[in-house]
Amino acid sequence: MSIIKPFSAVRPKPEWASAVASLPYDVMNSKEAAQMAAGNPYSFLHVSRAEIDMPAGTNEHAQEVYDKAAENFKKLIADGVLIQEEKPLLYIYAQTMNGRQQVGLVACSSIDDYFNNVIKKHEFTRPEKEEDRIRHMETVQAHVGPIFLTYPENKSVNEIIQQVVKQNLPVYDFTAADGVKHAVWLIDNEQHINALVHLFEKEIPFTYIADGHHRTASAAKVGLRLREQNVNHTGTEEYNYFLSVLFPDKQLAIMDYNRLVKDLNGYNAKDFLEQIAAKFEISNPSSEIRIPKSLHEFSMYLNNTWYTLTAKPNIVQQDPIGILDVTILQENILGPLLGIQDPRTDKRIDFVGGIRGLAELQRRVDNGEMQVAFALYPVSLQQLMDIADSGKVMPPKSTWFEPKLRDGLFSHLF
Repeated sequence: MSIIKPFSAVRPKPEWASAVASLPYDVMNSKEAAQMAAGNPYSFLHVSRAEIDMPAGTNEHAQEVYDKAAENFKKLIADGVLIQEEKPLLYIYAQTMNGRQQVGLVACSSIDDYFNNVIKKHEFTRPEKEEDRIRHMETVQAHVGPIFLTYPENKSVNEIIQQVVKQNLPVYDFTAADGVKHAVWLIDNEQHINALVHLFEKEIPFTYIADGHHRTASAAKVGLRLREQNVNHTGTEEYNYFLSVLFPDKQLAIMDYNRLVKDLNGYNAKDFLEQIAAKFEISNPSSEIRIPKSLHEFSMYLNNTWYTLTAKPNIVQQDPIGILDVTILQENILGPLLGIQDPRTDKRIDFVGGIRGLAELQRRVDNGEMQVAFALYPVSLQQLMDIADSGKVMPPKSTWFEPKLRDGLFSHLF
């Protein structure tokens, strides 16, 4: 069963919450991070992307960058922008985007649950990305980016959360520049805390990583390293747990995650379309953007034209991985036609989250940076959970969750 525990969060004073809160470190590059944090000394990007405070050209993975992150984190605390809770609590974190709300429970989750597969995964991780966050965590001595987990909705958990929200005012309530509303409540009633911990332990057998596989793997490995270094290890130390926000599955939505390719691997456009036609029905050529309407329907942008591609039934496999549109695209177009065998490492392919819209795909093809774009129908949360339950993993860049959790609203000290 699932282990969660309260913790003494380091969090912003209410008057600084909106200034501190920042998007996760991995949804922007250094230049974009610098632009987002410009003129805002309290932005948590000074901690999560500390290279923005270093001389131009500094390697973002240099140790001095991690040292700067620790320095900036300590300064926010010393200046009173961030404060630490006097006692361990749980928290409620609600996000509202385009009229849809998701309400999560902020808690610490067990690294043992991660290793024992009580916390289920659906993606592979890359060693270099793990090492980046490991070095960041070890230097800052804290988890400063929450992991986005989901769990099968539980009526009793919902009732406690709803009661807390109804009876208390939020400590934070603000709308970010991107229009997403954020609100946070403290759960400081010991009966509520104990009840929630008990419900997860007794009634929720598994949780699932929705977003943050690299951060989770890194946090777990840091915890193991600290165990090995501590001759008096007991299992109750804070490093045995990592910062998480747990959302009920029925409240979440997954957006499309689309593909761009730099060239046609030697094909001209006419021959490329002929090759595709062997396995897909090609229809609706148009200059207007085409959004996929259903599973196994794709939109492709090539030579100023959008096409609808519908997978022929004989190429659709019925296993949890084979039925995914990302698999169908990879095995029938990206791999055999475009020569992209490993999309995790091939430099000819790029990925664009659905939040940017299909106009972004069209723009990057029209400006000559890319030659062809593919838009996919979103993966469902049930598909994600089925794959995680089966012990398999999705192809890379299969899911894009919105809204993104904000860094800086909660940090967990080792």
